[in-house]
Amino acid sequence: MGRNMRVIFVLTVSFLSTSMSVPAFAAGDAVLEEANIDPTNINSLQRGARNFMNYCSGCHSARYVRFKTIGKYLELSEEQLINNLMFNAEKTFETMDVSMRPGDAERWFGTVPPDLSLMARSKGADYIFTFLKSFYLDADSPTGVDNSVLAGTSMPHVLWELQGYQSAILTEHTETSEDGEEITTVHIDGFEPVTAGSMAVVTTGSMAAGDYNFDDFVRDTTNFLVYIAEPIRSDRRQLGVWVLMFLTFFWIIASMLKKQIWKDVK
Repeated sequence: MGRNMRVIFVLTVSFLSTSMSVPAFAAGDAVLEEANIDPTNINSLQRGARNFMNYCSGCHSARYVRFKTIGKYLELSEEQLINNLMFNAEKTFETMDVSMRPGDAERWFGTVPPDLSLMARSKGADYIFTFLKSFYLDADSPTGVDNSVLAGTSMPHVLWELQGYQSAILTEHTETSEDGEEITTVHIDGFEPVTAGSMAVVTTGSMAAGDYNFDDFVRDTTNFLVYIAEPIRSDRRQLGVWVLMFLTFFWIIASMLKKQIWKDVK
C-alpha cells in the first residue's frame, strides 16, 4: 500500500470513528426513555403542532417546513391552519420562521436557539422526549434550571407551568485512577417534584385512559417534531411497498421466462 493510500485509509477510519461516537457523547450519561410515538396518528400530530406553536415557535424556527404542507397532512382546513397555527405568517406557503431576531436571542440566551426542522433526525425521538422531561432546579444556572440530557443547556424550562419544577437526586461515585488519585463524579439517579404543574406527571399505566398528562403532551410534541423532520415519510413508505411488489412480480415473470427460454438447453 502506497503512502497516499495509507493516509487516505487512516483519515477514513478516523472520520468513521468520530462519526460513530457522536450520538453516545451527545446523550451523555442520561438514560433515554422510549418515546413510543406514532407518526401515523393524525390526532397526536395535530396536538403536537398546537404544542409546538404555543411553546416552541417563539424561539425555535422550522424553516424547512411550510404551513401548507402541515395543513395537508394533518387534515386541517386553510381556515383552521390560519386561525390556530399561523401566528407569525400571512400566507400558507410560508415556512415556519421565528419572529425573534438572532441578535436578541444571542443576547438573552447566550446562543441562537437552533432550528428544529431536522432535530428529530439528528437526535432521535427518544432524545427529544427525555430532554423535555429532564429539566431540574439548579441555582448555579443563569436560567435557574439545568437538564440531565444536555448539561449546561441555555434553554429555560418553558414547560414549567405544565410539569412544575423538580430537583435532581444526586449520588456521588468515587473511583481510583491508575495514578492512585481519587476521582469523584456526580450522577443523576432521578428526580423528585418540588412544585406541581397544571398537568399530572405520572408513570406509565398509573392514570385512567383519556386523562391527558404531561407525558402525553411531550409525546405529542415529539411526534410532531419527528413528522416535520421528514414530512413525506408515510408517502415514501407507501411508495416503497409498491416498488417491492413490482420487483417481486417482475422477478417471478423473469424466472418463468428464463425457464421457458432455457428449457431445451442441457
